Amino acid sequence: MTLPVALAGSDVIGQAKTGTGKTLGFGIPLLQRVVTAVDVESGRATAVPGTSPQALVVVPTRELCVQVTNDLLGAGKMRAVRVLSVYGGRAYEPQVDALRKGVEVVVGTPGRLLDLAGQGHLDLSQVRMLVLDEADEMLDLGFLPDVEKIVDRLPARRQTMLFSATMPGQIITLARRYMNRPTHIRASAPDDQGTTVASVAQHIYRAHAMDKPEMLARILQAKDRGLVMVFCRTKRTCADLAEGLTERGFAAAAVHGDLGQGAREQALRAFRNGKVDVLVATDVAARGIDVDGVTHVVNYQCPEDEKTYLHRIGRTGRAGASGVAVTLVDWEDMPRWGLINKALDLPFPEPPETYSTSSHLYSELQIPESATGVLPRADRTRAGLGAEVVEDLGETGKGGRGRSGTSRPGGRGHGGSRAQSSEGESGTAEPSRRRAPGSRRRRRLNESVAAEAGAPGAVETGDAAETVAEAAVVDAGAKDAAEVREPRKRTRTRTRSRSTAPDTVAENATEAAGTAEKADAAVADEANDTVEGEASAPRRRRRRRRPDASSGSAAAEATD
Repeated sequence: MTLPVALAGSDVIGQAKTGTGKTLGFGIPLLQRVVTAVDVESGRATAVPGTSPQALVVVPTRELCVQVTNDLLGAGKMRAVRVLSVYGGRAYEPQVDALRKGVEVVVGTPGRLLDLAGQGHLDLSQVRMLVLDEADEMLDLGFLPDVEKIVDRLPARRQTMLFSATMPGQIITLARRYMNRPTHIRASAPDDQGTTVASVAQHIYRAHAMDKPEMLARILQAKDRGLVMVFCRTKRTCADLAEGLTERGFAAAAVHGDLGQGAREQALRAFRNGKVDVLVATDVAARGIDVDGVTHVVNYQCPEDEKTYLHRIGRTGRAGASGVAVTLVDWEDMPRWGLINKALDLPFPEPPETYSTSSHLYSELQIPESATGVLPRADRTRAGLGAEVVEDLGETGKGGRGRSGTSRPGGRGHGGSRAQSSEGESGTAEPSRRRAPGSRRRRRLNESVAAEAGAPGAVETGDAAETVAEAAVVDAGAKDAAEVREPRKRTRTRTRSRSTAPDTVAENATEAAGTAEKADAAVADEANDTVEGEASAPRRRRRRRRPDASSGSAAAEATD
């Protein structure tokens, strides 16, 4: 229905159910109207317009961009039509080089198209045909302002085609603004009057969140089950579910927005090639993804609205094939499912309460009675995601090695140590010694005592400290034996006397260091006897350190 109108050059609004061939509905007229070098050689055209693209296809997601590009390349192979896919997550350089060499058709996402056009690499002045695929999804994702900026860069005289399965009112408003007397074509089979595809068998179950993994494991063991797509609402649920299915023995892969573009394309390639038979994805893969052999679609979490539900279950039963769609609805999602059921006029207002051991689950989905929550080893025949090579796309927007979680040598918090840093500076690494609790405080106290005594080198307790202590005792005894004989009492003006004590002790220690050998031995003996006499005196209420006969202990008492 679309081909004669589009080949005539008129604007078209195409609306049809998922899986009915909308890509070739606009792809064949687009490929037929572009001028290639083959047309010049055969005489059908006088000259190629240039290296600038002649047709532009705007899509909402990267996965859909890759698929549309592959479909157009396959359809235009005999005419040697050059088709380039332009989307984010890939390096700029290959795309810029391909644009410089010349292409006829560009398929891209709005963000990267605007980037290349703003930098002057993408010339849109020669575009004669514009296609907006899945326009309602671009509206939902907030791409409508970007689409308007792209349309403003195009020539006024062009053919515009808009294709989607659903057409909200804002898309119709956009069509009236940028299209010239468009023809609205709505296609459906005569015996398929409902909103969903009749060849897809739908099963709705009310399930408990903690029992869903067990239910899914049994659904994946249904009879004649081929490739399966499992849809989740959140990225975290998608990643956790794919990991859990892998542990249960299934060949599963995940596709969601937190993955890099290389990992997303690796998962889709493995799914298309059959190395992975279970693809767990968010709604990023619910639009336009066409994979042969998808027999089951499971809505692990209830979709947001009826449009999302239609696009999800549309991944199976494509091109006339049959499929099975299973939706698991939580108790708290029952109001949301009620709105979806009413909008689509489905016969499931009250889904039956179902568990992994319910008999009707086994009978309706043809699950063997012997199925458990783990796939038998005899059925694990898929190669898995690891068998698919990750392509180096030169992804943009990625951080350094430190951001990606890899350890940095010598870095703190990543396995580095002070020994490594000292080794890098001096060439040799001293073994790191674990410092006992309170050792830093004792070290600083020894340093302060040594500084007061005028010997900055004596930071450790040892012979040097004892020498300074002896000198202090001798000097103290020589100056005034009475001060040593009567210990100083604690008064309220202790802070004032302590502030002046360091200077006095430092001067006394300096003088004693030079005159220690010339001091009178009798004075030193008298001082020692006096200290021993004080040791026999009754203890005060505040316990003091008991001095011994050594000069070091007496020096500590005198210094205090």
